[in-house]
Amino acid sequence: MRSTRSQLSTINSQLSFLPQRPPFVFVRRLLRCQPGESAECATTFPATDPIFAGHFPGNPLVPGVILTEALAQTAGIAAASGFPGNARPFFLLSAIQKMKFFGPARPEEEIFLKAARVGRVGDLWQFDVRAEIGARLIAEGQLVLNLASKSSAPELE
Repeated sequence: MRSTRSQLSTINSQLSFLPQRPPFVFVRRLLRCQPGESAECATTFPATDPIFAGHFPGNPLVPGVILTEALAQTAGIAAASGFPGNARPFFLLSAIQKMKFFGPARPEEEIFLKAARVGRVGDLWQFDVRAEIGARLIAEGQLVLNLASKSSAPELE
């Protein structure tokens, strides 16, 4: 999504749990969050997004890897929100498990992203994730996030 500067500012303030910054923030709105446990977000990819120029000309689809990243960002919001604001950690995507795609996501469709924590072992946090368009399930799977050390966290502006 190519946004105006004020839209990006709003997105950044609502999604401050994410270490990513535009243009690599694929979550557009945080709808619900149970700190440390779950998050629900929404996103839309405009028809003018450059990803559609090559994926696929005449039949544009949101790439599965981008959809998976949006789900990982949703899981990251859920995980990081369980920590105090001044001590929010940095999470890295560690594993993609059982990810399945059931149907396409197309430009301008509102995609609802859900992540619920199902386990935690040490610094590894496992989430069930799903993406839906209306009542239609388009993807689901499990993602594992790794709580990164401060030394591996990027400097954020």
